[in-house]
Amino acid sequence: MSNSLLTNLLAFYEEDPTDPFNVYALALEYLKSSPERAGELFDILLRDHASYLPTYYHAADFFAAKEDNDKAETIYKDGLALALTQSNVKAHQELQRAYRNFLDELEY
Repeated sequence: MSNSLLTNLLAFYEEDPTDPFNVYALALEYLKSSPERAGELFDILLRDHASYLPTYYHAADFFAAKEDNDKAETIYKDGLALALTQSNVKAHQELQRAYRNFLDELEY
């Protein structure tokens, strides 16, 4: 692999695959080169690290772009509920805007 960032992120992930940030950072990097692997990592995050709030924005956007609209909508809704539970106003606002944009796109 010529991508040193990807190489470093893989090393961090291999060192501690239970750290949600390692999985999240790797998923974001794989969006550039291997979307399938990014999707697998988002699924791992949503299943094994459901309380890791940063996942929801990017995972919902990813699945919406793949036109998996039911899954994307579920992820948006789950993220919005989690943001409220965690009292994270900024994340809730960002997710709400993204969700509204997603719904607007579905109408067209």
